[in-house]
Amino acid sequence: MLKDNLMTLRKMNGYSQEEIAEKIDISRQAYAKWESGATTPDIEKAARLAEVYGVTIDGLMKTEAVDGLGTVPPAPAGKNIWGSVILGYRGQIVIPKAARDVLNLSGGDRLIVLSDEEGIALIRAELFEDKVRSLMAKANEQVE
Repeated sequence: MLKDNLMTLRKMNGYSQEEIAEKIDISRQAYAKWESGATTPDIEKAARLAEVYGVTIDGLMKTEAVDGLGTVPPAPAGKNIWGSVILGYRGQIVIPKAARDVLNLSGGDRLIVLSDEEGIALIRAELFEDKVRSLMAKANEQVE
């Protein structure tokens, strides 16, 4: 929960308890109590922590578990970890229901598949096409 996320995020970001305490204007001892679970921050301090770590308050407060990995640190604000899927023999995947609901995806939606050396990403075709058109228009303006 919160105490685990605080410790993980602090270590991932290379901060000492003292450095985090300074950033949010509290004592190191107060921060240490949060990491131990002895006390919890008020909403204002939680908001400051979320800002420092680049996560949402909700992400800071809850623990995410991913199949095969166990508990993972909170995703950055605006990012999500939806869990794992299994690639079908013909290349199909099933997008988790929670992701479909949040992203408002349904059967028949066109998606663009993007990739790099590390993985793939899906984006709505209309959104991708709009971004490409916008970039091409800017490029044409610069040429003229």
